[in-house]
Amino acid sequence: MLESLTLTNFKAFARQEIRLAPFTLLTGLNSSGKSSVLQALALLRQSYNSGDLTPTGGLLLNDELVQLGTGQDVRHEAYDDATGPHISLAVREDGLEAEWTAAYEREADHLKLLSSHGRAFYVAPQAKLPTLFGPGFQYLKADRVSPQVSYPRSHHAVTTRGFLGAHGEHTVNYLRTHQDEPVSGKALRLPDAASPALLAQTEAWMQRLCPGVRLVAEDIDGTDAVRLGYHFGSGFSESNRYRPTNVGFGLTYVLPVVVACLSVRPGALILLENPEAHLHPQGQTWMAYLACAAAASGAQIVMETHSDHVLNGLRLQVKNGRLAGGQTAVHYFRRKGQTTEVVSPVVGPDGTLSEWPQGFFDEWENSLDQLLD
Repeated sequence: MLESLTLTNFKAFARQEIRLAPFTLLTGLNSSGKSSVLQALALLRQSYNSGDLTPTGGLLLNDELVQLGTGQDVRHEAYDDATGPHISLAVREDGLEAEWTAAYEREADHLKLLSSHGRAFYVAPQAKLPTLFGPGFQYLKADRVSPQVSYPRSHHAVTTRGFLGAHGEHTVNYLRTHQDEPVSGKALRLPDAASPALLAQTEAWMQRLCPGVRLVAEDIDGTDAVRLGYHFGSGFSESNRYRPTNVGFGLTYVLPVVVACLSVRPGALILLENPEAHLHPQGQTWMAYLACAAAASGAQIVMETHSDHVLNGLRLQVKNGRLAGGQTAVHYFRRKGQTTEVVSPVVGPDGTLSEWPQGFFDEWENSLDQLLD
């Protein structure tokens, strides 16, 4: 499991080490560096997938997972003489440390790795960094696929790779293909679901967000597309099938997150950007419950959120003993001049936080104070 990520001269960070846990929650104001943490991990994975993490390779800035631009876009603007102008990403996993330093080139979108520049350099095979480079990796961006009449059908994506797509575009086909397979994590199985199968468990979790919803995922004969349908109710009271375009954004937007969490295997790495988008507060809390269950099943979750309901859902799961406080990491990002600093409150066994820094989910109290004034 990944234990830490260290960023040097990368985007908002001059140099910052970030502790990673089975469930890591990233929060803070807009443009404070939260997404950069996910992007750094995705950048390493992207470069590995393309075969670029070799002594003669580099960091591939633009490909399937992230599109970061050129060197000018990713280098921290206020580097100092101690670190130099180059960009470095380092991870520690199960005690093994690996670091990649790339030469800064202003207009390049492929930054060459340096085998020597006063820094350790290590090209890590999958066997030595299995969480970052192993199977089961998912990265779901904030701009997930919107409700559509049909979705792509790719056997390679969902069967060979088991990948939902960075925008969740392969989720419907993944659900269609694997709907009868059992959900492996015991903590992920809801007892009121019709069965342990993926489709039944997906419906049960989705019903926490929208009571009575049911799903149909099927192929469209003669095409390279699949479609998703929603029903509401059951038996004699079951509704007609609805297209995703005739149902609110929330259900379709959250479906990739639900399927990603339910499909995890021990050792998988799941990166989630704003999974609470378009969800009612109750649904946001349940989203935290789902992510905690995935972490309790052996996956590693790194989640960016703006929701205090997600934070409180995590705290409640710790208090209720479904995830230990030591299995969590909460990081609050805030700008300080030209760089970003990180404050990391610790979640206690009773769900309390060791500190509550200014600006950390305090808007409700600030508004209440004004209302009562």
